[in-house]
Amino acid sequence: MNRTPRDDYPLGAALDFLRRLWRLNHALEKLSSRMDRRLGVTAQQRLVIRCVGKYPGVTAGQLAALLHIDPGTASATLKRLEEKRMIERRRDPRDKRRVALGLTARGRQIDRPIEGTVEEAAERMLGEMTAAEAAGVATTLERFTWLLETNDAHATSSGRSSRRSSVREKRASAAALPRA
Repeated sequence: MNRTPRDDYPLGAALDFLRRLWRLNHALEKLSSRMDRRLGVTAQQRLVIRCVGKYPGVTAGQLAALLHIDPGTASATLKRLEEKRMIERRRDPRDKRRVALGLTARGRQIDRPIEGTVEEAAERMLGEMTAAEAAGVATTLERFTWLLETNDAHATSSGRSSRRSSVREKRASAAALPRA
């Protein structure tokens, strides 16, 4: 029998789970880097492009809520995509205070299924799963995310500024998006 480092160094359930997440994160980062070299966008930037393509006219705040990211992170990503001429900000003609997002011709070239992307790998994996398996994975990811956010909320209540209202606002804003 071939022994692996896991056999020689058992971690226990929690550390083994974290090891798998780290491996997943590493694989995501490696593929994202390859995508950046090949397509000119990272996996995260491509996700933003795909969301703006799916919801033309979405605002930066709505996008941040949809992706469950900090508005500053969304803004920085949008700035980079504007510099790459893939996304543009447009003033809403009905409300000059509102700035809507849209894809440029270059952005539309990326807004399609493309081989060798994180999205393609996710599509392939989900296609190989039953609906129940996919729901179980989604539930596990949501539960772990909730636990991490709850832990963060507990840490912020012990002295640092709280982000609870910001998270609630993000979720409410995402819920206001039209369904495709």
